[in-house]
Amino acid sequence: MLEDVVPDEINQRTTQFIDQYGKGLHRTLLKKDWFIDNVLLNSQVIGVIRSLLGANFRLPVKLPNHRANCPLPVQAWHRDGGARYGCELNHVQVFYYPQDTPVELGPTEVLPGSHFLFSLGSWMGHYGSIRGSVLTSAPAGSIYITVYSIWHRRGFSTATGIRNMLKYKYWRTSPPTRDWILEPDFDHRPSGQFDIPSVQQQHRNWYDAAEMYYWLCGGQEEFEAMVGSKEWPPGYAVPGQMPANHHNF
Repeated sequence: MLEDVVPDEINQRTTQFIDQYGKGLHRTLLKKDWFIDNVLLNSQVIGVIRSLLGANFRLPVKLPNHRANCPLPVQAWHRDGGARYGCELNHVQVFYYPQDTPVELGPTEVLPGSHFLFSLGSWMGHYGSIRGSVLTSAPAGSIYITVYSIWHRRGFSTATGIRNMLKYKYWRTSPPTRDWILEPDFDHRPSGQFDIPSVQQQHRNWYDAAEMYYWLCGGQEEFEAMVGSKEWPPGYAVPGQMPANHHNF
């Protein structure tokens, strides 16, 4: 989440534009230079998109507004149409809140790690609250960058009022390669965060996250060669990084 990165003037202008023109924003708002420069090409956002999708990524061509007239009940869990599962990251989905969006206005709820979790749409709708889910509450001008296949739903709202949330996608046009800025002191093997709930079993989330990282580096063959080395399979303790009794449950 990039908090409060869009200027207040642009947030207010966006909200006024939505109130005036309503639907069909991809034919109107997407063509406004002030929106393109400050939201779609926001300097803090675009660096993340460039790192994830590589050079010559494409800008959004559709701009649906998920407008909620609160209060409303919680929505069913779902993933958007055409979502695929796997290590490839060819699309990212973005949520932009042009107004303050507290929990009371029912911000979108997401389930971190669920882009690696396959489930039929007809099954997903039967779930209620899921441990580890996160409400994307945020101040005006905040932007969330997510994987397209992430599980999400509209949150339960108790306040009275209108909540706007613009959702759009960027996509890749070039093969993945490790061409981003390198930081020599970056720790790419931090200590395990065992207090964070996982939606997967048997440490599968470790494997899937590592596979996606190597795919983004353009080195999936290197990843496949690593499986079976001193740090794999990931269910076994790595000295200094996991508690010695991590199997005792």
